[in-house]
Amino acid sequence: MSGQRILEVSDLKKHFPIRGGLMGGTVGNVYAVDGVSFHINKGETLSLVGESGCGKSTVGKSVLRLFPLTSGQVVLNNQRIDDMPAASLRPIRKQIQVVFQDPFSSLNPRMRVRDILAEPIKNFGLAKTRADIDERIGQLMDKVRLPRDAVNRWPHEFSGGQRQRICIARALAAEPDVIVCDEAVSALDVSVKAQIVNLLQDLQEELGLAMLFISHDLAIVEHMTHRVAVMYLGKIVELADRKQLFGQPRHPYTEALLSAVPVPVPGAVRERVVLTGDVPSPIRPPPGCRFHTRCPYAFDRCRKDEPVLRDVGEGHFSACHLNDGAVADNPLLNKLPPTAFRTEAA
Repeated sequence: MSGQRILEVSDLKKHFPIRGGLMGGTVGNVYAVDGVSFHINKGETLSLVGESGCGKSTVGKSVLRLFPLTSGQVVLNNQRIDDMPAASLRPIRKQIQVVFQDPFSSLNPRMRVRDILAEPIKNFGLAKTRADIDERIGQLMDKVRLPRDAVNRWPHEFSGGQRQRICIARALAAEPDVIVCDEAVSALDVSVKAQIVNLLQDLQEELGLAMLFISHDLAIVEHMTHRVAVMYLGKIVELADRKQLFGQPRHPYTEALLSAVPVPVPGAVRERVVLTGDVPSPIRPPPGCRFHTRCPYAFDRCRKDEPVLRDVGEGHFSACHLNDGAVADNPLLNKLPPTAFRTEAA
């Protein structure tokens, strides 16, 4: 994995105004993303995980510039793109592509696969003659492991997994440096999920792609990612290497998420951390730590002071006041990690 930084996001914010009142003015904001920072290197996968509504898909769409940002910076290949006018973004879109959750709604039902794949090739001027375009389309079908003669079929003639392969081929057609996978496998069957994940890993190794993998499926994330960023209520609360995060989480929310992952060993059980209460509204986030209303370890400081995402050792970042005290007093460090399990007999 190269150390070359491909994508860098700094203090990204996306607030959606709430309209109301007699005059239809702004009466508040939904703080969907409220100060998110991360980077992705060439050939690296960064997974963005969290509960539904935490803002992870909004981060992906903000990076893709599918809507204007409230504030923050997005730098792609050393070029700032967050403040670019729409007209200037066209050549930039070649560098960053997306694979959405639902492959059927992502594909134009009135276009054959050949035309779907030819569109980005033509748009970005990657081939001049019809023969060159056809050869590129054939190579794309080979890469996603579909037969070449399938390019003459319509999207509805494929299974869900095959359609997602077509979406991946379309993303690859532009020869991007970064692919944003927004819940790209969540709508697929379990066996098909594994095939698509393995395909993405093989393509990353072959092409040196950087990936932002947005998912709520931690079992899939553990299998394919290099680093993980955990989001809660619009903010990243923990960011670490895969082994660090799954082996020893340094935030109570991450601990709870990992404890809910199904145990892979028959007859084994895991100590489950059950969170009480509901996720607070992103319209009025709680003061102090946003997680304190559900945290089993919350104390007075958590209700007043917002913790800063900081390095707690070896590039492991966490936003939790528990990490400011002595190791002996940190409940996260003095029990088995949530990924550990025991047999019923024990």
